[in-house]
Amino acid sequence: MMVSALIERELSAETFPVRHGVFVAVVGPSGAGKDTVIGYARALFADETRLEFVRRVITRPSDAASEDHDTLADAAFVEAEADGAFAISWEAHGLRYGLPADVDWSVANGHVAVANVSRAVIPTLRERYANLAIVEITASPDVLAERLAMRGRESRGEVLARLARSANVTLTGPGVTTIDNSGPREVAGERFAELLRKAMAFSDISGLI
Repeated sequence: MMVSALIERELSAETFPVRHGVFVAVVGPSGAGKDTVIGYARALFADETRLEFVRRVITRPSDAASEDHDTLADAAFVEAEADGAFAISWEAHGLRYGLPADVDWSVANGHVAVANVSRAVIPTLRERYANLAIVEITASPDVLAERLAMRGRESRGEVLARLARSANVTLTGPGVTTIDNSGPREVAGERFAELLRKAMAFSDISGLI
């Protein structure tokens, strides 16, 4: 994270939005299986150097039931955020989330950066990255409720409240692709993989312009 100042200096010659590469924002309600779909693609493209699957920083301990992420205490996160350690950061469900600042460097150098983000930061991402692809992972209400219940993190009332909030969120604007992940992960995973292939092809062309 301490390299953030160097990254900012390298990018200072350019104006935002960051160009050349593509930022793929994966969004959707809790329980839709965003991390599952991302994990499928990560394994499929394990040897692909043009793809970067961004490791998030969260103020929540990592465990076997959640994504593999870096953890910071709340106060340490606030300090890192103030020091410019994150390209994008946000708060949701009582937690803080951040994407490392070197994401900007990756996109500026023609890579495709893939990250699980909140739908609330989409306007910020549109301003920050010239080439933004938004992938909304969804699932049926019954599937969402079952998956959230299996996590055991929240009470039934909290699960229902979370589902209600998700139902009221509608994505608008260009570059949005919706993938239903109610069924086998391979089905949604392959659709996501095809989108990433297109993003890499676009990045290759963009880097030549």
